[in-house]
Amino acid sequence: MSDPASNPESSESSRQHPSRRRFLKGGAALSAALVAGAGLPLAGRAQPAPDDPSKVLGGPLRPYGERSPFEPQGRVTQAKPAERGGSFTPLDETLGIITPSALHYVVQRGGRPVIDPAKHRLLVSGLVDRPVILTVEELKRLPSTSHILFLECSGNSRIGRPPTPKNVQGTHGLTACSEWTGVPLALLLREAGVQPGATWIVAEGADATGNERSLPLAKAMDDVLVAYGQNGEALRPDNGYPLRLIVPGWEGNVNVKWLRRLTAVDRPYMTRMESTGHASLMRDGTARQFSFVMEAKSVITFPSGGQQLGGPGFYEIQGLAWSGRGLVRRVEVSTDDGKTWQDARLQEPVLPRAHTRFRLDWPWDGREAVLQSRCTDETGYVQPTPAEVVKVRGRNFVYFNNAIQSWRVAADGSVHHVQA
Repeated sequence: MSDPASNPESSESSRQHPSRRRFLKGGAALSAALVAGAGLPLAGRAQPAPDDPSKVLGGPLRPYGERSPFEPQGRVTQAKPAERGGSFTPLDETLGIITPSALHYVVQRGGRPVIDPAKHRLLVSGLVDRPVILTVEELKRLPSTSHILFLECSGNSRIGRPPTPKNVQGTHGLTACSEWTGVPLALLLREAGVQPGATWIVAEGADATGNERSLPLAKAMDDVLVAYGQNGEALRPDNGYPLRLIVPGWEGNVNVKWLRRLTAVDRPYMTRMESTGHASLMRDGTARQFSFVMEAKSVITFPSGGQQLGGPGFYEIQGLAWSGRGLVRRVEVSTDDGKTWQDARLQEPVLPRAHTRFRLDWPWDGREAVLQSRCTDETGYVQPTPAEVVKVRGRNFVYFNNAIQSWRVAADGSVHHVQA
């Protein structure tokens, strides 16, 4: 056997296959481009990485972890005035099914309140035998549970939002998925002793708008949480700190943030957000009220609007699907504008009322293509086309749009939103 030291071809650096050597050379070029700041946010270019980080003393320990400056740093926000508006989750940049708490979508109408948890109280009253006032610490001493669940604003993907969104963050960014920790609402209602005449619960937040929503007692006793935790830590202020309702599968506005009062009542109270604020217009001019459930929906996040493919070759189509009625059972993907469909792979875990990631191998031949996805949930409900939605509801509705989304991949690799 020859001595490796005397045979350059047998040395560690030379034993690589030619393709491996080309890959390493390409990797070096890529690293150089990254260090130069190509395609990076300003924060990344302001502090370039060293050529060899092992030769430089690293940064100090921090009390709370931060994202790398080489990663996108925030959400797109639409707000005017500053206290009213929304921030959209960058679905095309998230991995897996859990949305980082700091990137969870936000909708607010009266600004974000500053609440001292030591002073905050939760009142359970109304048609109950024993009204209850709880501090946050008292609530945390009660038996708790954690569930991974999506939230979605009923205005997500809404018709007629000017200007027309160009990417998936703009079209579908008002949804997110987290692990929520808290106390079952049923436990609190049983402790208070709900009286036989009570059929609804009115939940009230502590923000400046005093957001109130009516919730059927049957749902409140089923699976609703009074949450104080999100993704292993306390709720973020934008997401309802120190307490919020989590109502699995139902529209985001019912998941009242900054929760301070639960009142057992004998009928829905027809509050602003459920009488005029969130009514759903129909084709015949009537309006639906109390349309709580977010129906089955999906969207391709790669390739999606605003992205650029590098040329013909292999790609993995990825996206997210969800249903307020339970499990996602099937996701199909079309690359020819809905003419034919293929079953995508569902990535584990597949959980009820949670985002489900799907994947499909796609050998792109370089010709123009229109990409779509459609979701089927465990009830057998199939996500509709835009034409099917318009046939039932007309074009004047705003909320609860779960129609199939289309992305056009041009021959040059650019990806564009297709207006329905």
